[in-house]
Amino acid sequence: MTVSAATKKKYAWATGLRALLMLLGGLFAMVFPAAALTMLVILGGAMLVIDGVLGLWSLTFGGAKTGNFWFDIVRNAAALILGVLVLLSPIVATILTTTILIYIAAAQAVLVGVMEIVVIWRERALYAHVWPVMLSGVAYIAFGILLLLAPMIGALALVMIGGLLMVIFSVGLFALALRLYRSA
Repeated sequence: MTVSAATKKKYAWATGLRALLMLLGGLFAMVFPAAALTMLVILGGAMLVIDGVLGLWSLTFGGAKTGNFWFDIVRNAAALILGVLVLLSPIVATILTTTILIYIAAAQAVLVGVMEIVVIWRERALYAHVWPVMLSGVAYIAFGILLLLAPMIGALALVMIGGLLMVIFSVGLFALALRLYRSA
């Protein structure tokens, strides 16, 4: 199927706009990580409200019967209530959400580090070089401990890393948009 030149140009412009938005979002996350983190939590709260309202609406009027009526009611009501709570106090929600997620990430990092060390120690006869995996395990453990000691700083650092990745990805999208535009 051939695509017309006009359609290719529309795709190029849409891709370029996506790249621009991603670049701006990435720069915002890198320069203002706390505000970006709060915005993400607020968007999550709004999505919970929308999900809860639409879920309850579909159960009531939309005929969305799954066989787990009370479970669906509780799940959608909980999403709605949690979303409203997040929107009523976004700063507290950001701190709580971030702290919980960072603690989960820290525990996972420590667990992965310990598992890497245990597995490589048990299977060391099968590997020519054990030290890179041991070093990786130690790095995971150190990263997890650092996150446990400073969860908010870790969260802000992760937001900044995410922003940097968005900036890098936007460069690729700009290149794709340019290629699409030139091929039209």
